[in-house]
Amino acid sequence: MLGVIQITPWHWAGFILCVLFFLALDLGVFHRRAHVVKFKEAFAWTALWVTLSLGFGMLLAPIIVDGWTRHETVEFVTGYIIELSLSMDNVFVIALIFAYFRVPNEYQHRVLFWGILGALIMRGVMIAAGAALVQRFTWTLYLFGAFLIYTGGKMLFVDDSAVKPEKNPVLRFARKFFPVTGEFSGQRFTTRLDGRFAFTPLALVLLVVETTDLVFAVDSIPAIFGVTTKRFIIFTSNVFAILGLRSLYFVLAGAIDYFRYLKVGLSFVLVFIGAKMLVDPHGQPEKWFQVEIPSSVSLLVVVAIIITSMALSITAARREKEANHRKSESGDPESP
Repeated sequence: MLGVIQITPWHWAGFILCVLFFLALDLGVFHRRAHVVKFKEAFAWTALWVTLSLGFGMLLAPIIVDGWTRHETVEFVTGYIIELSLSMDNVFVIALIFAYFRVPNEYQHRVLFWGILGALIMRGVMIAAGAALVQRFTWTLYLFGAFLIYTGGKMLFVDDSAVKPEKNPVLRFARKFFPVTGEFSGQRFTTRLDGRFAFTPLALVLLVVETTDLVFAVDSIPAIFGVTTKRFIIFTSNVFAILGLRSLYFVLAGAIDYFRYLKVGLSFVLVFIGAKMLVDPHGQPEKWFQVEIPSSVSLLVVVAIIITSMALSITAARREKEANHRKSESGDPESP
């Protein structure tokens, strides 16, 4: 069962129209001209999106949605934190992609804008398909749970620095069948080359970012089904997490060393959510081995894991920095 919240097409239309309005305002007003997004600007936008996201779940949604209760608010916040946390791992991969293609800083925001717009469409389709599948075959939640445990374990041994954009099949297809210019053409994704239509390198970057997000969505979408099966909560929490990804990128991209253990924390989050789906799958008839895990408990566990991993990362980075500083002062030739 998908819950008792009475969601009408008007709720979906109103939310989507608001998202499109904010996106148009972002690109058409605040970022109409290409410029380097600095830390203060990015941090302000990140704080704004987090405030809007939590405000929607705690204040706005209970007013506009008939039947929305504290339980749904906890589910929304939990789902939002999970999706935002998993997006942080995506941020570091995007940083590697930008470095590989040597994308000028002033063009990166435009790539992220259109990349996120595509991500919203892809994730919307995946959420609709996943919700329909769960509603028809509730036992698929067990498959999602097992998949998340496998993905969480695998994440511990996958090095993001080993990401190789040149092996991306979509990128290889584009280069094979479409002409590509050798240099950037401002913020443009397409141009004319010898009188013919051609892609710019910025378009190739966009293709890689889109396909990368699709890979991450395969992990993150099943994860939120471990929190709730209500489509409106799943969709809105995903959208808010994605909308904050652009500003979050510019906040975190220059501080990757301070989040070295985040991937470990995210792997534990996926394993926890996967285990929760196996012992407490939504919509399944009660069985002797089922253990009910309240949404509030899930929220506390997820937050505790993320905060712990970030605290350990920051502590380790500071200790390493202090050790290097002491070596440099002592004249150690091996110090950087």
